Amino acid sequence: MSSTSSSEQPPDDPALDQIGPALSRLRRRVPASSKDLSRNLVLNVIADAPGETTVGGLAAEMGVAQPVASRTVAACIADGLLRRAASQSDGRRTVLELTERGEAERNRFAAEQREAFLEITAAWSPEERTQFAQLLTRYGADATAWSRKRTPHRDGTSSAPPAR
Repeated sequence: MSSTSSSEQPPDDPALDQIGPALSRLRRRVPASSKDLSRNLVLNVIADAPGETTVGGLAAEMGVAQPVASRTVAACIADGLLRRAASQSDGRRTVLELTERGEAERNRFAAEQREAFLEITAAWSPEERTQFAQLLTRYGADATAWSRKRTPHRDGTSSAPPAR
């Protein structure tokens, strides 16, 4: 399998124009409610973060305003899915951690998503399912790395390439 470097132009394939809408449709399908969608996103961002996560960091990773992230975090704390803790590197900072209940809820969401995936792809061969799952997982990891490179640093600078 070959990959296209960022300096090369992608093929002029109309299917590439459908990636954004397809990912949007995927995001709307599972879990079923918008409450679950927000919680699932928050729990995954915190669990997958390479270090400590603050409300501000969560907002940046989710691409939402800090008050939106703060409200979602407050609801997750009220439901026992998250807890606030003092940062181990800077006791003045408050970080977010999953509780046991939060980890269980995250696992429940993952099981629901797996079941939906199996139902949606019932007509696919096992090889197609596995390949798609591997590529989608790779895309997610690469998208996270890309996003983190583009996120502004505390000093106001960014790792993003300069605009042309």
